[in-house]
Amino acid sequence: MIDYLYGRNAVLETLRAARRKVYKLWVAEGVQERGPVTEVLALARQGGIPWQRVERRQLDKACGSRHHQGLVAEASGYAYAALEEILARVETSGEPALLLLLDCLQDPQNFGALLRTAEVVGVHGAVMPSRRSVGVTPAVVNASAGAVEHLLVAQVTNLARSIEYLKRQDVWIVGLEDCPQARSLYSADLDMPLALVVGSEGQGLRRLVRQRCDFVLRLPMRGHVNSLNASVAGSVALYEVWRRRGLALTTFDR
Repeated sequence: MIDYLYGRNAVLETLRAARRKVYKLWVAEGVQERGPVTEVLALARQGGIPWQRVERRQLDKACGSRHHQGLVAEASGYAYAALEEILARVETSGEPALLLLLDCLQDPQNFGALLRTAEVVGVHGAVMPSRRSVGVTPAVVNASAGAVEHLLVAQVTNLARSIEYLKRQDVWIVGLEDCPQARSLYSADLDMPLALVVGSEGQGLRRLVRQRCDFVLRLPMRGHVNSLNASVAGSVALYEVWRRRGLALTTFDR
């Protein structure tokens, strides 16, 4: 499988992560070699990756988008991880598990933005069903600014069964949804090994997934609009878990 990855940060992080085989780079005519483009071309030369200048319309056609910022990479498909690989990363880290479970997200922008936050706060891995989910497409890589290239993402056949497996590994399953039985995000204990479950944009958590959650959290709201999109709600919750665990205190501001 071949992916045409686009966007300067997406291509740069793909080269930095070195998890895919990059076959070729295209740079639009007129794009100057500065900023991320300089680093992209330096990594290409270092890795022996051929590149050439082309007209912008060729890039539009190659990636099916005009939002490529003058840079496209032809690369192998995204390599999904096994759930066991994610748990092995938890073990190696010596930290309590922090996983992100995505219940049928279908919007590439929401999916990519949430994966970007997950990578930034140190989530050990993300898990998603192989059906009725957008998957890690070039649009998702672009929306994540390439962060997904550094993140372990597992595709599973049945998310509910994977939740049961995680429970047997002593991981608490915490849903995120505004429903009557939900606790406030800011009053719940979040120090245990946990997997945060974020539902789809329209339906939220599916019934079988919600039933398997140890508890459900909601974000307090005071305005006229009574909901947030999946990426915003999930990002707020992930940052609160990170803050509550005190991990931010061990990280230098950049």
